[in-house]
Amino acid sequence: MPAHVASFFHAATSTWTHVVSDPATAAAAVIDPVLDFDPASGRLGTEAAREVLDHLRAQRLDLQWILETHAHADHLSAAAWLRAQTGAAVAAGAGIVAVQAEFKRRLALGEDFVADGAQFDRLLHDGEVLPLGGLALEVLATPGHTADSVSYWVGEAVFIGDTLFSPAAGSARCDFPGGSAAMLHASVRRLYALPDDTRLYLCHDYPTDGAAPRSMVPLREQREHNVHLSDDTSAADFVALRERRDATLAMPRLFWPALQLNIRAGELPPADGAGRRFLKLPLDASALEARA
Repeated sequence: MPAHVASFFHAATSTWTHVVSDPATAAAAVIDPVLDFDPASGRLGTEAAREVLDHLRAQRLDLQWILETHAHADHLSAAAWLRAQTGAAVAAGAGIVAVQAEFKRRLALGEDFVADGAQFDRLLHDGEVLPLGGLALEVLATPGHTADSVSYWVGEAVFIGDTLFSPAAGSARCDFPGGSAAMLHASVRRLYALPDDTRLYLCHDYPTDGAAPRSMVPLREQREHNVHLSDDTSAADFVALRERRDATLAMPRLFWPALQLNIRAGELPPADGAGRRFLKLPLDASALEARA
């Protein structure tokens, strides 16, 4: 029996969270859960995550895994909150250790933050298989958008994170630390080599006005119609396109808040003596220092 997939869209960040389960045993995994966050007030919320939790309980699913496709820069992860509610293990690609080290340096997090991946219950490597009842989730390393990007393959379904968007939106940016357009091309080519009946489940969609966001795109449609990387797009052409486009993109609105939670598996920064928690924002003061 094929895996069952239920998908939940977080409109504020254009993010899809997926619940994949084994119908025979009710074993389930949640992929890329979202925490609500208002940067103006600093207020955190669990409305989106509670919708996923309510689904798990209504369907009597046994949540075994909370899986991240990478350390997201556009939304805050609800992995730690879901782990606290359910006891499920949080896992991410082993490349998260390098991402932690990079942002520990950029954010001056100090010796209290240890960049060894221990914040996650399990670090995953390419080809590793996670049990999901009678099904199996295979880990596919798909770097390029970030160094730690992985996809999860179960039956005919692959959860591809930010590797690709819908065909009209193309592909993910590659200018974050550890990103590489050449690596992303190779990762997508790996996905395109999967069986023709494969379904690619997205982490984001950015539809045009009036169009509904898509949670899934058939592999064949991506191969034939993706505007950035179709079956016949060469590595050189894709790298040139991606680098031109990335040079025009602004920093994601939630970049610094998101990274500070997501490298911690969704845990909040440590509290001070008064129980308060703070996020850091590195300042670029180069314009102030330049001579008029």
